[in-house]
Amino acid sequence: MQHVAVFCGARHGGEPIYTVAARTLGAMLAQSGRTLVYGGGRVGLMGELADAALHAGGRVIGVIPHFMVERELAHGGLSELIVVDSMHARKARMVELADAFIAMPGGFGTLDEWFEILTWAQIGLHGKPAGLLNVAGYFDALLAFVRHAAAQGFVAPAEVERLVLAGSADTLLAALAAIPASPGHWRRTDVSARG
Repeated sequence: MQHVAVFCGARHGGEPIYTVAARTLGAMLAQSGRTLVYGGGRVGLMGELADAALHAGGRVIGVIPHFMVERELAHGGLSELIVVDSMHARKARMVELADAFIAMPGGFGTLDEWFEILTWAQIGLHGKPAGLLNVAGYFDALLAFVRHAAAQGFVAPAEVERLVLAGSADTLLAALAAIPASPGHWRRTDVSARG
C-alpha cells in the first residue's frame, strides 16, 4: 500500500476538527513513506491534506482537470501534478495510481468519487481496499443509509461488510494495510430471480 488516494472536501467544513484530521492524515502518509494521490486542489481540506504531507517530506501527486487549472484551483507546490481532460479522466487516473482509497469529510464531489470506487469494486474492476475516515461521526448517517439500502435488498450484505470505517487516521491506515488487494475481476454477487 504505497500510493493512497484520498478524496475530501474543497471546503474546510463547519468544524475545525476536519482540518486537523486532514493535516494529521497527510502527515501520517508522509511519515509512513506512502505517496498521497489526491485531486490536486489547493483549497479546503484538499489543500490542508497536501500541505501537511509536503511539510512532512512526503510525495504528493495531484490529478486535476484542466478547467480547474484555468480557474487557478490547482496546488502549485506538488511533487507531481497530472492535468487531465475531465472529471471522469481524473477518477480513472487516480484509480490507476492508487493502491488503496480513503474518503474524508466532503460534499457531493467526495461522495461521487467514493461511490464510484465502491461500485467499481462491486463489479470487479478493482480489488483495492477502501475506507472511510469517519471524523467526528461525519459518515454515520451515510452508513445508516447504506445499511438501509442493504435491508431493502439493493446492496448485498457482503458489500456493507467490506466497508472499512475508522475515526482516526492511524487506525484506518492500519486496517487498510492489513487487507490484501485482490485482482479486479467480475464477481457475481447476490444474484436472485427477483425482477
